[in-house]
Amino acid sequence: MATNDPFRDLDRLAAGLFDTRRGPRRMPMDLYRDGDHYILTADLPGIDPGSVDIDVDGQLLTIRAERTLTSGDDVKWITREREAASFLRQLNLGQGIDTERISASYNNGVLSVTIPVSEKAKPRKIEVMSEGGAPTITAHESDAPQPIEQ
Repeated sequence: MATNDPFRDLDRLAAGLFDTRRGPRRMPMDLYRDGDHYILTADLPGIDPGSVDIDVDGQLLTIRAERTLTSGDDVKWITREREAASFLRQLNLGQGIDTERISASYNNGVLSVTIPVSEKAKPRKIEVMSEGGAPTITAHESDAPQPIEQ
């Protein structure tokens, strides 16, 4: 059963009048690193998965999506708070990303983009050889500090 809330109606009217955004809107997202991959998750409720477009141009990742609302000739709206909208998000990937293996999935209104770290950017060991040919020092690249053996 619908109830009349004049304050909510006034807030919605004011938001509509003062909202000057008519272009693409930003989508809320999270980005984190899990091992050798970055994981981007973005909320896109009510989006047709066919409208999601993900492009990589150099190091720029662009995500676009459209939400369209259906309406028929015989439809009589009781309330309509959801809007048709387009969404846009762009991220500079920087160096060290394998742009050829980026993958994406859409499930329950959440877009998930997996961005793998390139092999060249992964931590690696470097052995330092002495003149006799035996390894004397092993260097490590790592995110965590390593204890120094003496």
